[in-house]
Amino acid sequence: MSPRTERRSGLMKWLCRFLKGPKPGEPSRRRPQVAAGEGEGALWHQRPARPKIDPPRNENEELVDRAIAEPLAEAVKPPREKTHRGEDSNDDEDLTRAVQDSLNMNPYTPYNPYPPSQAQPIGHRVCGGCKHEIGRGHYLSCMGIYWHPQCFRCRSCGHLIRETEFTLLGTDSYHKLCYKELHHPKCDVCLQFIPTNGSGLIEYRAHPFWGQKYCPSHERDRTPRCCSCEKMEVQPRNTKYMSLGDGRGLCMECLGSAVMDTSECQPLYHSIRDYYEGMDMRLDQQIPVLLVERQALNEAMEGESKGPHHMPETRGLCLSEERTVSSILRRPRIGGNRLLGMRTRPQKLTRRCEVTAILVLYGLPRLLTGSILAHELMHGWLRLKGYRNLNAEVEEGICQVMSYLWLESEILPSSSRHAQPSSSSSSSSYPATSSEKGGISHTGKKLGEFFMHQIANDTSTAYGDGFRTAYAAVNKYGLRQTLSHIRLTGGFPV
Repeated sequence: MSPRTERRSGLMKWLCRFLKGPKPGEPSRRRPQVAAGEGEGALWHQRPARPKIDPPRNENEELVDRAIAEPLAEAVKPPREKTHRGEDSNDDEDLTRAVQDSLNMNPYTPYNPYPPSQAQPIGHRVCGGCKHEIGRGHYLSCMGIYWHPQCFRCRSCGHLIRETEFTLLGTDSYHKLCYKELHHPKCDVCLQFIPTNGSGLIEYRAHPFWGQKYCPSHERDRTPRCCSCEKMEVQPRNTKYMSLGDGRGLCMECLGSAVMDTSECQPLYHSIRDYYEGMDMRLDQQIPVLLVERQALNEAMEGESKGPHHMPETRGLCLSEERTVSSILRRPRIGGNRLLGMRTRPQKLTRRCEVTAILVLYGLPRLLTGSILAHELMHGWLRLKGYRNLNAEVEEGICQVMSYLWLESEILPSSSRHAQPSSSSSSSSYPATSSEKGGISHTGKKLGEFFMHQIANDTSTAYGDGFRTAYAAVNKYGLRQTLSHIRLTGGFPV
């Protein structure tokens, strides 16, 4: 055997012994394993052990395989002639260098799918609860915030959070139920949490003036609603709404000032006539005013062959034809949550002028009844003064202005009123109002503001757009000049 072959054979035997590992009894050359969780920077939660898999092959293994395969291939080849002196020594040197390079590298470096975490230096972790440094030991972390285990408490109830699910608002932690109790909106009607819709969003309705929030289902489940202020009855029903017997319900606040019969309505009617006279709009004819039930008002409205347009829910009517109307003669008494003992009387209305009578729905609060009277009385004034063939937007708009101005005079002091009703008369000539006499309560004032809000934000063409156009004209030119322009042109000045 040639010296070259001997050297290669010896090198292969040594390499095989190295790859097979140490014999039994020989010391191992592997590095000691560090126990999980030991040493600085160990995490509180350990990653689960991964199943053992064969390590992928890398470049070092390929070098070792090639180093073994090349001498074997050379051994089986036929001997060739030497062309240069020293060729064997060069091949041996290349083989030795390749084996040495492979030994300097660890060919069995395991693949780690988890990149090494950047452990934050001790002293940089500040507890979100006690605001002190955490230091060594166990801690909790979420979204870059750290806590001592004993400091991870609910911001609302103060108890430790032991559940796996919680809510984090900024740096404050909450139990899920505590957070829901604090921030999830509740229905003002059923007093329950407002449910989410099919898209997972919280959907609710809110009254545009009172701000009462309620579940959308209450618009379909026949929940009682006050016919005056539009508030829904709160459940459980500790105090039920008063039933007026015609499908309407009245809350206790509105019931306190409700006008129930024709005799109660007369002082209010005369005060509104005085208000008209204070604006130089005197009515010489005595127009009867009757309080009627809902059915009687609807029947009279159907029989009216001509006249102004009416809202879907009619509360007042200015009659121009002869009719027999059943009016409320005596105020009913309250029994439980309903009215008892109502007495009505049929009354024949004879036409002596352009206006036969004014009908108003009974059971409404004083301010709402007065605003209806001011509106209908303006219809009567226009007819008696010869305003003919006005379109609905003009006639209903100016009547709504009179209703709005009367409400404004009742709940606001004279210095706070938005418009002067007449350019030819000062506010000192107006009759004393309830607000100036000190006779209106805070509840009544809020109710009056709501009725003004309804007029100003009406969405109909005749009542809503007509009011806003008329009110702008009265603010700019005054009431008397606006009325004169309407008489001449049939429209509002611009």
